[in-house]
Amino acid sequence: MLDIKFVRENSKLVKENIKKKFQEHKLELVDEVIELDKKYRAFQLEGDNLRMERNFLSKQIGNLMREGKKDEAETIKMKVNQINFKLENIEKEAEEYNNKIKEIMMKIPNMIHDSVPIGKDDTQNVEIQKYGEPFVPSYEIPYHTEIMEKLSGIDLDSARRVAGNGFYYLIGDIARLHSAILSYARDFMINKGFTYCIPPFMIRSDVVTGVMSFEEMDALMYKIEGEDLFLIGTSEHSMIGKFKGQILPKSEIPYTMTSYSPCFRKEKGAHGIEERGVYRIHQFEKQEMIVVCEPEDSYNWYDKMWSYTVELFRSLDIPVRTLECCSRRFSRFKI
Repeated sequence: MLDIKFVRENSKLVKENIKKKFQEHKLELVDEVIELDKKYRAFQLEGDNLRMERNFLSKQIGNLMREGKKDEAETIKMKVNQINFKLENIEKEAEEYNNKIKEIMMKIPNMIHDSVPIGKDDTQNVEIQKYGEPFVPSYEIPYHTEIMEKLSGIDLDSARRVAGNGFYYLIGDIARLHSAILSYARDFMINKGFTYCIPPFMIRSDVVTGVMSFEEMDALMYKIEGEDLFLIGTSEHSMIGKFKGQILPKSEIPYTMTSYSPCFRKEKGAHGIEERGVYRIHQFEKQEMIVVCEPEDSYNWYDKMWSYTVELFRSLDIPVRTLECCSRRFSRFKI
């Protein structure tokens, strides 16, 4: 989420960024949040002035009481009570404005890097580099689920009966291969100096709102009914939440971790993109890379992380290519 001060001081830049991400319907949010912030700060200033006046009058009351001027002290006490009543209303108004500001700020997209190509969809991604040449057999390659079914490694029909579409049973050697790849990825990252971590698979709403917008949350995450808990869509959510509200010693930065988790996703709005097989599914497992570092080091670490991803695939002799994702996409690089 952007800092409101940054939005206030760079409104034109923020609007231009929104246009680059083809989210023109959000342009009006910039002016709206700036106006709300102006009113919020006015309430804050008024509140601060009232608190100063209250402190001054409170000292007067003490002095008057010591001098035996009880009637004058009582008169000032009435003024203090009036200030307290007014201050209570101001603080309530300020909190309402602050909540509205947070709600809007969660909808305004973060600033994209200058190097990101401007584009509306995957056709406008830019290929950076290829690693290895894909093997093209003389026969038509079966779809991945067909291969898995011939090996008796997947059962989609039973999963539909048990949980509906978007779930699967992995069986036998396919299930073992699935676990082996996760273990391999885990150990690969440990050998790169990352610390292995298994995080909570549920997080509270205040952690959710710290890592994604309300729109993304509704489209992605499952909520536990009757509790302030959400199933994670990726271990990134709970791993980022691990540092919420913490002051980190500079001497211990960077924190480099590789985290495992099952992931649960609604995939709301994904219909028609890729519904066959095991792509747009509601439950899967993943090994992540998480780095917490100084802001000026973040780009270098980002480069390292995607290079580790390339290295992982190449260590398995899998050809890959690196794409620079266009501005409408969520991340800069795609493997």
